[in-house]
Amino acid sequence: MPRIKATALLCLLATTPAHAEVYRWTDANGAIHFSDKPPKRLPHRELELRNPVTVPMSENLRQSRKISATRDEVQTMLTASDRPQKSRSSRRSDDKQAKTCDGYRNKLDRIQSQLRAGYKNDRGNSLREKRRRLSKAYSRECILR
Repeated sequence: MPRIKATALLCLLATTPAHAEVYRWTDANGAIHFSDKPPKRLPHRELELRNPVTVPMSENLRQSRKISATRDEVQTMLTASDRPQKSRSSRRSDDKQAKTCDGYRNKLDRIQSQLRAGYKNDRGNSLREKRRRLSKAYSRECILR
């Protein structure tokens, strides 16, 4: 009977989470140190450690399926737009579409070169905003169509 109690107590102690204390201090040279033992003469503080964030595997699998479905949907949209057109009016609309897409690409290239050339903060913010708007329009009208 005492063996069973001792085994149960040992199992209970083995399953309790380990509590590690971590100390942080700065030495005379300004270097920051971390240790599990506090320094003897230097002022230090104890750090509170948080448990790492973990994502359950089921969530990863769900995200993977969702991304795969979206990728397949986009691929079918892209292959559907590659089919040959039959009527003359549809060829005209395709030419118009190609011209519009070229315009978007040219505008995006121009904005990108302006951003690379340098700018002040306000100008850079407006250029990035314009690039975002044009990029969304280009994606909506040229890529996903």
